[in-house]
Amino acid sequence: MPGVMDGVRVVELATWGFIPSAGVALADWGAEVIKVEHPSHGDPMRGLVSAALAPPGEQPVSFMFQTFSRNKTSVGIDLTTDAGQEVLYRLVATADVFLTNYLAPVRRKLRVDVGDLLKVNPRLVYARGSGLGPGGEEADTGGFDLASYWSRGGVGYVSTPEDADFPPPMPGAAFGDLQSGMHAAGGVAAALFARERTGEPQVVDVSLLSTAVWGTAPHIAASSLYDIEAMPRGDHWSQHNPLSNTYRTADDRFVALVMLESDRFWAPLVELIGRPDLASDERYVDAAARREHSRACIEDLDAIFATRTADEWRVLLSRQRGVWAIVQTPAEVRRDPQVVANDYVATMRINDMAAVTVARPPVQFNGSRVEARPAPDLGADTDEVLLSLGYHWDELVELKVAGAIT
Repeated sequence: MPGVMDGVRVVELATWGFIPSAGVALADWGAEVIKVEHPSHGDPMRGLVSAALAPPGEQPVSFMFQTFSRNKTSVGIDLTTDAGQEVLYRLVATADVFLTNYLAPVRRKLRVDVGDLLKVNPRLVYARGSGLGPGGEEADTGGFDLASYWSRGGVGYVSTPEDADFPPPMPGAAFGDLQSGMHAAGGVAAALFARERTGEPQVVDVSLLSTAVWGTAPHIAASSLYDIEAMPRGDHWSQHNPLSNTYRTADDRFVALVMLESDRFWAPLVELIGRPDLASDERYVDAAARREHSRACIEDLDAIFATRTADEWRVLLSRQRGVWAIVQTPAEVRRDPQVVANDYVATMRINDMAAVTVARPPVQFNGSRVEARPAPDLGADTDEVLLSLGYHWDELVELKVAGAIT
């Protein structure tokens, strides 16, 4: 079944994770995404290989590049040459969308800024990703998600326990890039819709900082009202509702309970877990009492949850209606029955020796998914794409000899 963006051509001139992750989302939705790279070195993400993770004797796989550039084609073009610029312009003339995370000075130098490309294609959707946004004195300052999203955007602050010596590291590599890239893909989709309605080109801007601002919206609102730095984060012992908390199991795993209507769930839960006496305990008889005696209630639940393993709690808690979850590792997440049943991940074979599980964009359409295809070798599709633009073989040879393409 065709994807919702079947027939949409996207030209991506971007490196690292942020905007390339937007390209992956668009490709998974059915768009043709052509990644333009320098003929000799390409996207530096290609070289990001964790050799320490590979078994001895095995060639490490750049799982990061596979994550951010699968389902794309690669065209090698040297944009510092006039011939290379002409190739890009001919490609953009056939495109619906142009994606880039190049800063404005570089875009101007390479003549790929908004005005340059709208002359080539007046209906183009031009999407820019940046660290700190297109306005302000620091618009031309570079950014990575650890700095622009996690640190400057406040996400690291609100993730730091109040008694911690240092903020925690980001939850994973490119964590902010992936969140921001999804916003960029959504912005492109909205811009394409507007273009179809109006016929007008659209310029889409998303920054790592803007994504962080959106993600910390409740903290920002509360800080403006009550003259505080952020909403209280609390800890295990400060939860007013003991049924909205996390508890350690006998095998040192964790169970998260999210039973916000605690009066509805308290009595059935304590009966199920073998402590019906707690339902009639005057300290815990209703939400107000449990709030007043929250530390004692949490201590009782700590002792109860420590008596069973995570697997035992999975079986037991599945017999009641309150919301709960085991805190899972990423390895468990990729095998989670719900993740598998909903095609949230896909197994993609890289070569005869290796296969990698990749996460799919979280938005689905009509229950269909594009098959995951490995990221291309540098310039692997240059000939095919340029021939489709009307170039002839002898012209390709001349361009290659001149170093304009690979």
